[in-house]
Amino acid sequence: MDFYHSNNSQQQQQQQPQYVSSSGQADMMSYTYQHEQEQVPAEANYNRSTEGFPKSALDRATAAKLKVESYYKTALDQAIERKQRRKALEQKLLTEPGSDEKKHRQLQSLGRKESQYLRLRRTRLGLNDFVTVKVIGKGAFGEVRLVQAGDTGKIYAMKTLKKSEMLKKDQLAHVKAERDVLAESDSPWVVQLYFSFQDAQYLYLIMEFLPGGDLMTMLIKYDTFSEPVTRFYIAEIVLALEAIHSLGYIHRDIKPDNILIDQAGHIKLSDFGLSTGFRKTHDSQYYQRLLDGTHESVPAGQESISLNILSTKEKIATWKKNRRALAYSTVGTPDYLAPEIFLQRGYGQECDWWSLGAIMFECLCGYPPFCSENPHETYRKIMNWRESLVFPDDQPISREAEDLIRRLICEPENRLGRNGVADIKAHPFFYGVNWQGIREEPSPHVPQLRSITDTSYFPTDELDTIPDAVDGADHGYAMDNVNTQKDLAFVGYTFKRFDYLTKKNIL
Repeated sequence: MDFYHSNNSQQQQQQQPQYVSSSGQADMMSYTYQHEQEQVPAEANYNRSTEGFPKSALDRATAAKLKVESYYKTALDQAIERKQRRKALEQKLLTEPGSDEKKHRQLQSLGRKESQYLRLRRTRLGLNDFVTVKVIGKGAFGEVRLVQAGDTGKIYAMKTLKKSEMLKKDQLAHVKAERDVLAESDSPWVVQLYFSFQDAQYLYLIMEFLPGGDLMTMLIKYDTFSEPVTRFYIAEIVLALEAIHSLGYIHRDIKPDNILIDQAGHIKLSDFGLSTGFRKTHDSQYYQRLLDGTHESVPAGQESISLNILSTKEKIATWKKNRRALAYSTVGTPDYLAPEIFLQRGYGQECDWWSLGAIMFECLCGYPPFCSENPHETYRKIMNWRESLVFPDDQPISREAEDLIRRLICEPENRLGRNGVADIKAHPFFYGVNWQGIREEPSPHVPQLRSITDTSYFPTDELDTIPDAVDGADHGYAMDNVNTQKDLAFVGYTFKRFDYLTKKNIL
């Protein structure tokens, strides 16, 4: 014991600081500073400038940063979702009758599903996991195919987007926004996204198949709808837009092409390629900074504007003839876009209500209110909407219908819905609509299907030239270092829906 205290005392004495006078201390500090300056090279000032680094090193650093950020953001989001699912089940069990043992088994069942879901997330989905049944749609940047899962035999709609076209047309922000809104939405009014993945050439969205086609095909077939039928579909679109807006998104591209019909005849919104949630990854400039000079899109309106004067009927006939071709083009049709979108002075969710008014006009009159033989004249009409919005004399509609259209196609500050969807629901045109249970009511048009792969409501005859199989060849894209760097824009695109995998008894 004495030996221990003796040694410990000596160590403490050795470790105690040696005090000196103030002048001596200053001399020691000066000596120490000079000594450090002599020993430490000037380069040890931790200058964080990247000047002098090769571009390949900077690219690798950017790639690592994005992947790490994406990994931890995904892990954090999943942890939050797991906690929310656990909390929701616990709250539900508090109000449900049953023994404690039964409730404990339900909690254990959720735990097993969570574990299985984590294992499933680590499995890689690829194009080889799905077999194409038929091409059912074509877009500006890819196709939509009816596919069957190789393991379960389930039927899906697979949307493919070509990466090179996304980069060339500066669509990176749009494709990210579409993936985000589909992944976040669990609404019956929005087409369900089950999986998303990618390879060197394409992005893939595996979604539910809606066999009833789209509203555009119905309008082309029937020309006009009666007011009761119009009321039904417009009311459902109102509820669908309410669901999107409640998530903080603006669709910005509401048109009959993007309104799909399910097997019961009810509508669901699709194609969120122009939607935005006002996040940094939904901004094109984010990707331009990321990629250090992406391909800029060609400014619209550089072509000459046709001034040929046609009669109203001739213009409508020309518009209908070109309608499907416009749907397939990269330019698309601006017939349903609000003027504030063109002005780019800032806009909110009210721009979707303008599109609703344009669709309602078409349902009742047989053509959009500003249709023309080319997009540029349509643009001019939309910007001059006060004089261009004319209701046809040969297609009379009720005062309530015309009033609703005029209150949707107007200035943003006066537009119905700017203060909430309740104003639209309260309009006299919707008198008698069962807003709470409309999706359980019979639809005026129920698709007559022969099988689960029936595509008779899709214009597939126009798509015969498109090969059934996706062309997965590299074509030099993945071998190009520049394109490999640009592929960083698609980091974090993969998605698997927990609710679908658990509720559908897939796990």
